[in-house]
Amino acid sequence: MRHRLRGRKLNRTTPHRKAMFANMAAALIKHEQISTTLPKAKDLRPIVERLITLGKRGGLHARRQALSVLKDAKLTDKLFTALAERYKERKGGYTRVLKAGFRFGDAAPAAVIELVDRDPAAKGLDSGPKPEAKQEAEAAQPAAA
Repeated sequence: MRHRLRGRKLNRTTPHRKAMFANMAAALIKHEQISTTLPKAKDLRPIVERLITLGKRGGLHARRQALSVLKDAKLTDKLFTALAERYKERKGGYTRVLKAGFRFGDAAPAAVIELVDRDPAAKGLDSGPKPEAKQEAEAAQPAAA
């Protein structure tokens, strides 16, 4: 019997699952919208909502609790400044999960999880190599003839 057991195991060990959700929470706070599978999105929601509540609470202890999950000081600053200010009047429900059909390849139910009242400019921000850096790297290498 699974009485009072919450969440899914997602076919992962406990440390793997905790690390995966910490990485996904950091990505969601950074980009304010991510695509994943529906079960993962549903299990990620309470983790991110708890982090935003910590950001709204403020204080050193809450900041250290958020930093222990996010592992990034810049994301923690964003959580405690921009997101806390954005959601100061909202009493909960900071995220939404939208179904996005089925994933190609294994037909897993796909979903998009995003922050309510998100900033569209944050999507894809600071992710991957910059195009200018790639062009500079190619220019720096001598052409092999």
